[in-house]
Amino acid sequence: MARKRRPFEVFSMSFLDCMSCGFGAVILFFMIINAQVRETTEQDPTDLMAETRKIEVEILDGRKNLVLAKNTIEDLKSETDTAEGQITQIIRLIEELRAELAQYDSETLAEIERIEKLQTDIKSLEEEVKRLLALAAEDDAEGNKLREFKGEGDRQYLTGLKLGGRRTLILVDRSASMLDRTIVNIIRRRNMSLDDKLRAVKWRQVVASVDWLTAQFVPGSEFQIYMFNNDAEPVIKGSDGVWLKADDSSQLDEAIRVLRRTAPENGTNMKAAWEVASRLTPLPDNIILLVDGLPTMDETTSNQKTVSGRDRYRMHFNALRELPSGIPVNVFLYPLEGDYEAPIVYWVLAYRTGGSFISVSRDWP
Repeated sequence: MARKRRPFEVFSMSFLDCMSCGFGAVILFFMIINAQVRETTEQDPTDLMAETRKIEVEILDGRKNLVLAKNTIEDLKSETDTAEGQITQIIRLIEELRAELAQYDSETLAEIERIEKLQTDIKSLEEEVKRLLALAAEDDAEGNKLREFKGEGDRQYLTGLKLGGRRTLILVDRSASMLDRTIVNIIRRRNMSLDDKLRAVKWRQVVASVDWLTAQFVPGSEFQIYMFNNDAEPVIKGSDGVWLKADDSSQLDEAIRVLRRTAPENGTNMKAAWEVASRLTPLPDNIILLVDGLPTMDETTSNQKTVSGRDRYRMHFNALRELPSGIPVNVFLYPLEGDYEAPIVYWVLAYRTGGSFISVSRDWP
């Protein structure tokens, strides 16, 4: 008899055991992983935040340093551009000065030769005048002097200058060029103290010349003394436009004291000096000009850093338009390095106005 087959069951007891063990293993695996994740997540984040903040601070400092570095680079670049611009301007100015000097030298070479010949003739004439006037009696001249002027030794102060007329105007150049005869020493003395400026040999010579001139005034005459640089002003304050009595020796002494306490400075404005002569009422009968060169400006203020010889020549003749006609101008010219045209120009001025021209030597008066 055939055996009866047992019915086949898909899910037997052994299969369920295997499935249960498998699921249990998976669940155990996930529990282990979850525990590790939770342990990692629940770790104290304080240390991590501190590190984060530290890194953020370093980043901010780095950005600040970067900005400062960029600003420094921009400032240095700006300063470099400015310096390069200034260097370019200086080089251009030097080239212009060299070109102007070359042109001036070429134009004035012939004039220098004529000036030297003219100066030789002037010195010869002055010596002849001194020799002839030395023959005159000195006692008569001493009797008419209002003030005494003592020179050195037995030197005779005879120049051929005529202090004629009733009213005499003395114009004294007190510009910075009166500090010395050379350009280098003028620049050097210009930056010195007031006492050093007052001790300048050239300026002391100018003051001594004014002292000598005031000693030659005729009794009963009138005078006025103005000094000028950028502008003109009376030596004695409060006397602007007023004629002073030459018989009053105290006023003459005060004028000399003021000049001795006044230091040369600034430029030379001849226009302001000639305007003084036109403002005085009545007009002067005689003008004595103590100067060392052509003007460097024709207004009270000027923005020009350099003035060419041609400009100074033009300023001189423009200033002469302010000089009243018919008044003799006597010129005392003091030496100045490089101003070659001044002797000719001022000699022509003295000649045309009927005055005298004196080229002052180093030891006069």
